[in-house]
Amino acid sequence: MTARLMDGKAVARTVRDEVAADVSTLVASGRPAPGLATVLVGDDPASEVYVRNKRRQCTEAGMADLHRHLPADITQSALEAVLDELAADPAVSGILLQLPVPKHLDTTALLARIPASKDVDGLTVANAGLLARGRVGLVPCTPAGVMRLLDEYGVALSGADAVVIGRSELVGRPMAQLLLQRDATVTQCHSRTKDLTAVCRRADVIVVAAGVPGILGGDAVMPGATVIDVGIHRTPDGLTGDVRFAEVEPVAGLLTPVPGGVGPMTIAMLLANTVAAARALGDVA
Repeated sequence: MTARLMDGKAVARTVRDEVAADVSTLVASGRPAPGLATVLVGDDPASEVYVRNKRRQCTEAGMADLHRHLPADITQSALEAVLDELAADPAVSGILLQLPVPKHLDTTALLARIPASKDVDGLTVANAGLLARGRVGLVPCTPAGVMRLLDEYGVALSGADAVVIGRSELVGRPMAQLLLQRDATVTQCHSRTKDLTAVCRRADVIVVAAGVPGILGGDAVMPGATVIDVGIHRTPDGLTGDVRFAEVEPVAGLLTPVPGGVGPMTIAMLLANTVAAARALGDVA
């Protein structure tokens, strides 16, 4: 058996086309184009690349690019004032604070300035609470992208045994909640889980978001299982994920490559969140 690779680039292209069509429909109805405000603090090269890609895809989908690039030494109060300004601006449908921010800034307090209705990263306490209660809100982009991939490839989740490796607020915890909402039986693992291999071995679906290169090998995968690799790491040999790809590919039924799997879905779902936020704000107005 050789795993079928899940093409995140192709599915992301479909999502972007859907977003562009939604934007056109909104504009044709007389509403302004959705506006995405990306906020970049400092000059971290990796963050600059991420934000540049988000901005480019935003404009390609017909949305307004309302980017703010702020100095690395900005004060907490000054950055909070910028976020408050964006929160009050009717042209701004979504606000994305690129993380991490410089260490002298309080990330939790900054995220709290973003209204839940404009929190297109799905990181505010309000949106996390809505997700935990199974109610409609803006969901973190990477877990939302994983769910879309699973759906596009026809992975049955109701009654399935699913393992999520990782418990971050950005991926691991919301990922587990989304799978639970689809009636999967979910086990959440982390760095202190005993006998991780045995736990994963019985899973129909494994989502690996531990941030540890190669944490999952072929011996931890049930033949035919679906394996989603959220990790991405730069090494001297190129990009790699949390999964030991060469070991897992002969065992799994479906497998995401790195790069080209989950990564493209994250930005696509950011765009989907932004147009959803614009539609909801317009309905309220």
